[in-house]
Amino acid sequence: MSENTIAAISSPLGEGGIGVIRISGENAIAVADASFCAVSGKKLSSLKGYSAAFGNVVLADGSPLDEAVALVFRAPKSYTGEDVVEISVHGGLEIQKQALRRITECGASLAEAGEFTKRAFLNGKMPLSKAESVMALISAKGEAALAISRAAAGGSIDRAVKEIIELLKETAAGISAYSDFPDEELVGARPCDFEKLLKKVSGKLLTLIKNYDTGKLIREGIDCAIVGKPNVGKSTLMNLLSGNERSIVTEIPGTTRDIIESAVQIEDLTLNLSDTAGIRLTDDVVEAAGVDRAKKKIENASLILALFDGSKEVDSDDKLLLSSLKDKPVVIIINKTDLKQKISPNIFDGFPVVYMSAKEKTGVGDLVKTIKEVCKISHLSNNDAVLINERQLSCVKAAYKSVKDAECDLASGMTVDAVGVLIDDALEQLFTLTGERVTEAVCDEIFKRFCVGK
Repeated sequence: MSENTIAAISSPLGEGGIGVIRISGENAIAVADASFCAVSGKKLSSLKGYSAAFGNVVLADGSPLDEAVALVFRAPKSYTGEDVVEISVHGGLEIQKQALRRITECGASLAEAGEFTKRAFLNGKMPLSKAESVMALISAKGEAALAISRAAAGGSIDRAVKEIIELLKETAAGISAYSDFPDEELVGARPCDFEKLLKKVSGKLLTLIKNYDTGKLIREGIDCAIVGKPNVGKSTLMNLLSGNERSIVTEIPGTTRDIIESAVQIEDLTLNLSDTAGIRLTDDVVEAAGVDRAKKKIENASLILALFDGSKEVDSDDKLLLSSLKDKPVVIIINKTDLKQKISPNIFDGFPVVYMSAKEKTGVGDLVKTIKEVCKISHLSNNDAVLINERQLSCVKAAYKSVKDAECDLASGMTVDAVGVLIDDALEQLFTLTGERVTEAVCDEIFKRFCVGK
């Protein structure tokens, strides 16, 4: 059998209802026929694509290893674009391993990480940006992350980038015409036309760049530091949002001495919460160490949830905390609204404010809404093109720089030939993103991060 045929367990390793072994390549069906026997007596090679057969995975001596269902896909109408057979056995780990071992004995090689999706890309079944979205779909943590990953898998990135490529091609064609006939004043081939097109392109590229950070927050979760002076309700809020008693809650100020972390799903948001020590001036060495860690968390967090006790007037510790929050992504939470309010909201001018009672479990909906607004998540729709990794972002940033340089050169009176070189550079970066001109080394680096079996 040819080494071109690969196989791997494509379902999660462990106990389950079924385990799926995927085989792909020019000899996939022949390999499956050598390791699988249908109860009907028919060979898989006699089946049409999208047909299934019930039978057994059989050992070399013909004895059955396990009951199985074999599903045949004929090239090019398969995930990889090659002949594919997926054999479903019972979901025990040892059964799956033995079935895979038998399949490799019959001529298949073990697939490398991401090799099935890599073949799909190389066989023209999907652009590189769509292939990369496969792992984003698999690892999506919440509804919002799933939505943007599904949009990417549906080609949202590819469509957005191709639209930009067409605009750049139009600009390049106009520059070529202008270079050949500079005195003709051809419509679409004038410096003013190039300026408009480049401005449109840079705007679209900048939108992709800005959406990346928002998409990353959705995919990986928002690192939220819960901060405030002692006894304002930080631990109660942590427990409310996480749905369990993660933090100790007492009436004694300074109970929390270290950072307590928990990843939680609230509506369609993933929040990576950190309950920090109360921030105040203290002579307690242990508490002071916790305060220092809380301050470092403020510096590094993607979002700060700053709690203030609404039942008490603002004091020096509150003012100290507030002064450290300037120019940072913050949601001010005035807690304990179930008690008589004494705090003056005027001190929080310029900050988004949410009123809550963590003890009474009220205000969570307003908090989620405000977090989305502060993190600029609410402006994204499920169909927006959102770059899903640093490789794509790097390509777009490089293209954006070339386009902006082209705009500057055009405005400063540089020759259109020089502008054309920069447009070619931008196109090269975007072709690298889609995979039209990606190198083998880059391709290998991308797919080795996939799971085996995908």
